[in-house]
Amino acid sequence: MELRALKGTKDIFGDEMRKWLEVEEIIRGLCDDFGFNQIRTPMFEYTDLFARGVGETTDIVNKEMYSFVDKGENRITLKPESTAAVVRAFLEHSMYADTQPTKLYYISPTFRYERPQAGRQRQFHQFGVEMFGTDSATADAEIIAIGHTLLKRLGIKKVELHINSLGGPECRKKYNETLKAFLHSKKEHLCPLCQERMDKNPLRVLDCKNKECQEHLKEAPTVLSTLGDECKAHFNQLQELLTAMNIPFIVDPGIVRGLDYYTKTVFEFISNDIGAQGTVCGGGRYDKLVDEIGGKHVPAVGFGAGMERLIIVRDAENNAPLAPATRDIFIGYRGDAAMVEAFKLVNSLRQVGISAESDHLQRSIKAQMKYANKIGARYSIIIGESELEERSLKLKEMESGNEVTIPMDQFVEAFKNILG
Repeated sequence: MELRALKGTKDIFGDEMRKWLEVEEIIRGLCDDFGFNQIRTPMFEYTDLFARGVGETTDIVNKEMYSFVDKGENRITLKPESTAAVVRAFLEHSMYADTQPTKLYYISPTFRYERPQAGRQRQFHQFGVEMFGTDSATADAEIIAIGHTLLKRLGIKKVELHINSLGGPECRKKYNETLKAFLHSKKEHLCPLCQERMDKNPLRVLDCKNKECQEHLKEAPTVLSTLGDECKAHFNQLQELLTAMNIPFIVDPGIVRGLDYYTKTVFEFISNDIGAQGTVCGGGRYDKLVDEIGGKHVPAVGFGAGMERLIIVRDAENNAPLAPATRDIFIGYRGDAAMVEAFKLVNSLRQVGISAESDHLQRSIKAQMKYANKIGARYSIIIGESELEERSLKLKEMESGNEVTIPMDQFVEAFKNILG
């Protein structure tokens, strides 16, 4: 067996891991500010959940899911996306009976068997938010505001917000018929996949990445032309709210979703820094999804953002090197008795939230100090026979070389005060 990670998977460690942790910390702080609670759903679910929630005709269900039969003869799937799993949890635990709206977020591994590309592996990670229990345009605006604020806090500026409305079921039905007629008039110019989709799911044709198809689709009718009065009012109110919140946007009829449960608002934050796969965050309103999965009617809106893509775009825009890793203090030692005292002190410092480190390899004092420099220790002390006898320690500031002597039994409290 070759000892390497499978194609489309990767190990995250070292400086890259520090980037991930920093982004995750920003996300958690952001969601706290917006009043969203974290949810963690299982890594796998019954396959039927995704067939119903994502759609049996989608590429995700037909081609990309990691599915298997377990020992209990159950059809199981590693989750290819998290929204369906969150909806399942919302229904299973009767969250709809609580005060509404229900506001949830997740950071989760996700699995799709597809060609690895920039920011997308076969195991990738998604951050997403979901709000259940309201059909108000204010909810759509709040969800978009989370995405906007996230990008701002990450220092990502070269991103545009594109919004559209798909309307309600009647608007969608009317538009599908209009779109089908147009597509049939262009059939001979469209790729085989578009020809296959044009009757089953015409909206997905608009999302085709084939350049020749896109050229012939430029004159396609837009869904905005078929919106009813209520859907127009909803979309207009969303635009009014975004304007009031100083969130710039572009009305883009090309932003669509092929799944029937999407209604009204759809949106994407699009970057030009990662090539053709430029969407770093996308979502919309899915008022029919809870019904599709088996619950009573509950309106909902949310988005998903690929963690890998967020980090790629952040790196592309922010070329400043990652700040070096640091420790508050390194405690070196000479001899076995000093070693015991060193690790006793290290543990005491860690108990009060101070990052402390010592030597596990029985290195020389010179080598220990080299290690202290390598891990970015701000301060250091060396414990030897004289320190043990006198019960006092010399604290050295690594950058300046300045030293101060502190009684051993007062060291933890004194060092806490020095750090502030």
